[in-house]
Amino acid sequence: MFSKKSIITFLQAQVAAFLGGITDYGLMILLTEVFKLHFTFSILISGTVGAIINFSINRFWVFKNQSDYSNHINSQLFKFALVVLGSISLKSFGTLILQKVFQIDYRIGRLITDGFVSYGFNFPLIKYWVFRAKEKQINPESN
Repeated sequence: MFSKKSIITFLQAQVAAFLGGITDYGLMILLTEVFKLHFTFSILISGTVGAIINFSINRFWVFKNQSDYSNHINSQLFKFALVVLGSISLKSFGTLILQKVFQIDYRIGRLITDGFVSYGFNFPLIKYWVFRAKEKQINPESN
């Protein structure tokens, strides 16, 4: 069903997401609780920092075995930035909705929202769009 390589890649991507996410979440709490920024602004700032960490780990560890990327690093950065903008928007909006409509504390709402955004939005786009490997060409003469 799933190859060992795809499972390992998925688990490595989760480590990258966790490290970027824990930085993001901790910084969000710090900016909101200590510096008194509204949590939506804290998410914007902390999400950017977490994204830089996540991109670096993904490029140089998770997908490094795909040294034959289909896109140059500048293209990857641009695509990753678009994914991050979408991710931060979804996280901010989702957290705000959970807090305003359902009266869920923003810290809990953020964790709930993160789960959906990470697995349903970030991972598929990062794997199949940002760090997509070049298609291997099959040589018909080699048969």
